[in-house]
Amino acid sequence: MSRTSRRIFLRRTGLAAVGAVLGPQVSIGRSQTAGKAAEGPGPAPASGVIPGKRGVRVLSDRPINCETPVTLLDDEITPNHLHFVRNNGHVPARAERGDLTGWSLAVDGEVQRALKLTLDELKQYGAIERALVLECAGNGRAGFNPPASGNQWTLGGVGCALYRGVRLRDVLNAAGIKPTAVYVGYYGEDPHLSGDLKRQAISRGVPIAKALDEHTMLAWEMNGEPLPALHGFPLRLICPGWPASTSGKWLTRLWVRDREHDGEKMTGHSYRLPRYPVAPGATVPKEDMAMIEELPVKSLISLPGSGVEHPVSRALAMRGQAWSGSGDVRALQISIDFGQSWLNADLRRPRNKYAWQRWTAEVRFPVRGYYEIWARATDAAGRMQPMVVPGWNPEGYCNNAMQRIAVKVV
Repeated sequence: MSRTSRRIFLRRTGLAAVGAVLGPQVSIGRSQTAGKAAEGPGPAPASGVIPGKRGVRVLSDRPINCETPVTLLDDEITPNHLHFVRNNGHVPARAERGDLTGWSLAVDGEVQRALKLTLDELKQYGAIERALVLECAGNGRAGFNPPASGNQWTLGGVGCALYRGVRLRDVLNAAGIKPTAVYVGYYGEDPHLSGDLKRQAISRGVPIAKALDEHTMLAWEMNGEPLPALHGFPLRLICPGWPASTSGKWLTRLWVRDREHDGEKMTGHSYRLPRYPVAPGATVPKEDMAMIEELPVKSLISLPGSGVEHPVSRALAMRGQAWSGSGDVRALQISIDFGQSWLNADLRRPRNKYAWQRWTAEVRFPVRGYYEIWARATDAAGRMQPMVVPGWNPEGYCNNAMQRIAVKVV
C-alpha cells in the first residue's frame, strides 16, 4: 500500500481498523522498502505459559523461546520475568532443581594449569556487577523478505539485566593462557532436543581477545538473585555486544583452543553473514559466510505504544532505549514527517559500558491527522540505524532497521 493510499484508507476506516491490519506496531517489517507495513506476529503455541515469565510472547515451547513486547522493555534494568529467552535444547534438571551438588566448571585446553572450580572457588576471584545488554542475533528476523527460517522474532529478543560474577580473563589468567590460544569454546548441561546425550544442543565461543575483554563475565546472579533456570543456573557466560548465543548458559566447561571453535552452531550458516552483499533469497555458499561478532546499533520506542490517540494541543512524551555492540550510542533522533526532519532526543549516559541508554523526547504535531514516529540511533563511530531492513541474509540476522509507531492526533 502506498503512503497516499494508506492515508486515504485511514480516513475511511479509522485507526482502530488499521491496528488490526498492521499488528501491534508499525515497522518496516516484511519489506525492504519504506512505506510497507509489517505483518503482525504469528500465534503463540497453545502451551504459551512459561514458569517465571509474565507478559512475554511465546515463540516456541520446544525449545523454550520467548520475546518481550517493546512497551514492556521500559525499565533501565529488565526484570527477570520480562527478559527474553533463547534456548536451543532442554533446560537441565539441575537448573530446574536449583541444585549445585556435584557441579564444577572445567577450564582446560591451551592453558598451563587446567582448573576445576566449584562456585565458591570461582567467587574467590573477586566479584563485579554490570548492567549488560544481551540480544539474540535473530532479533528482527520477522522483517526479512523473503522470510528466513527460525523463530520469527520481532523486536523483543533483547534485555538489559544486572549481572554479578567474575571477569573471565581473571579465571583464564589463573589457568595460564598459552601463546597458542586462539578461541574459547563453551559447553553446557542443556540436553539436546533429541535426548541423545552424545549430542550438544549448542557449543559456541569467542576469540581469545573477546574472552579477555574486561566486560566479558562468568555470571552466577541476575538482578540480585541466583540465575533463574531459564537463564543458565548455576553459571553462564556474558559476552556483551556480541550475539547472545556466545553467552553460553548452564556452563560446565571452557575449552581454550588453538583454532576457531567448531562446536554445534559454529559452522555452516549458523550465526554468520555473507561476506558481500547478496540479493534477497540468494543461495550463499558456506565458505562465503563470516562469523557475526559485534552487533549493530539499535533502539526501541517503549512509550507510547503504537496506535495511540493524542490531542494536537499537547506535546507527546516519548521514551525508549538505545544500545550498540560497540558499547556506546552517540545520538537518538526522532522524526514525525517520514524522515524529512529530525529532532534530537535527550540521551542518558549508560550505567556502564554495554548497558543500554535511556532516551526521552517530547514531540508536537502541527495539525490533526495520522503520523508515524520513527526513531534512529547513531553509535560512537557514526554508524546509524537504516530506515529499511539492511542486507538480506539466509538466517535473518542483524536487522537493526528503525522502529516506527503510529499515532492518531485528534
